[in-house]
Amino acid sequence: MARRKGAGGKDPRALFRTMVDTLVKQAKAGRNPSLDIPVRSLSNVNFNEKRSIIELGKEKQKRYLFNVAHARKFMQTFLVASGCRTLLEEGKTTSIRDLYYMLKHTIQGVKEETFEDQNESDPIIEDLEVMLGCLREELHLFASNRGALVGTLTLRDSGDVIDARHQGSGGWSIPSIVEEDVIQFRKCEAKFILLVEKDAVWRRLNEDKFWKKHKCILMTGQGMTPRGVRRLLYRMHNELNLPVYVFVDNDPWGYYIYSVIKQGSINLAFESMRMAVPKARFIGLSAYDRKTFDLPGNVTIQLNKQDTARAKQLLNYPWFQSKAWQREIKHMLKEKVKLELEALSKKGISFVTESYLPEKIEGRKWLQ
Repeated sequence: MARRKGAGGKDPRALFRTMVDTLVKQAKAGRNPSLDIPVRSLSNVNFNEKRSIIELGKEKQKRYLFNVAHARKFMQTFLVASGCRTLLEEGKTTSIRDLYYMLKHTIQGVKEETFEDQNESDPIIEDLEVMLGCLREELHLFASNRGALVGTLTLRDSGDVIDARHQGSGGWSIPSIVEEDVIQFRKCEAKFILLVEKDAVWRRLNEDKFWKKHKCILMTGQGMTPRGVRRLLYRMHNELNLPVYVFVDNDPWGYYIYSVIKQGSINLAFESMRMAVPKARFIGLSAYDRKTFDLPGNVTIQLNKQDTARAKQLLNYPWFQSKAWQREIKHMLKEKVKLELEALSKKGISFVTESYLPEKIEGRKWLQ
C-alpha cells in the first residue's frame, strides 16, 4: 500500500517527527514538554458563510507531560502516535479497534493499564488528526465498512475493477479508506448522486433499478453518514462534477444528516474542506410532502420532546437561516408530526421510485 500524504501534502511520518522534535527542544530548554491541541467543541467552531462550511477555530488547549491531570493522556497520545507510525513504516492498515488492542497493556511496575477501554483511545486518534492535519485514514486506520453503492460507475478498489452496475442486491460495500491511492474512478455515465438515509429504501430503489433508468449513483450511509461515505461523496461530487441529492426522514435528525453532508460536522470541523458538499440538495422528505402527495394521516409520528427541542436548535443554526429552511422547520413544528421515508410505501411499494423522486428531481423541487 502506498503511503498517504497528510496536511499540505506532507508525509505523516514527517509530521510525527516534527511533533517529537518540538518536545525534545522544550525539554532541553528546561520547559515542561507540552502539546498544543485544537479544541474540538461548539465554542471553537465557526460557520464560514463565504465557503458555506463549518470550520474549526484557533482555540487550543495545552497537554503537559509533568501535570497529574494531563500525564495519562500525554502518554496515550504518544502510544497512539507510535502505533500509527509503525503502520506507516510497514505500509499496512488496521482498524481503530485493533489499534486499541495493539496498544493496551499493563504498565510495568504498576497495576495500571495504558487504556481501560476503546473510549479512551478513539478521542486520542481524533486529537492526532487535528494536531497533524491528517485524516485517520491517512494514518492507515480504518473503521468497519458501513454504506453501499450501486449505479452507472466503474472504479478501481485496491487494484480490483468494480462495476457498480453489477453489484447485486447489496451493492458495493463502501470502505472506510477511500483516498486516491485506494479508490480511482474510471467510467462514469451518471448524471447525479442520490444519497439515501435508510438502507431499506435504498434497497427498494436498487431492486427497482432506479439508478439504471435515471442514470445515477445510489448511495446509502445506513443512518448517520459515516466518514468513508462522506469522503467518497465529496470526491465524486468534485472529481466527477455530479450534483448530490440527499433523501432523508422528515424529522430533525434527517435534517441534521443533510446539514452534516452539506456543511460538515462539529466533531470533524477541521476536515470540512475535504468532506462537506455545500451544493448538496435536500430532496426530501419535506414537512409539506404529506399534503403534496396526499399521504394518509396514519403514517405520521408525533414529535416527542427531544424532537421539538432539536428542531428549535436547528432553527438557530446559521446554515438554516434561509427563508425556505425556516419555513420548512417551522411547518414541521406547527404540524407536530414527522414522517419516515418508508411512509411513502403507503402509496404503493414502488411509489418512491416511479413517482416521488422523479417528480422532485425533474421538477427541481428541492431545498438547498
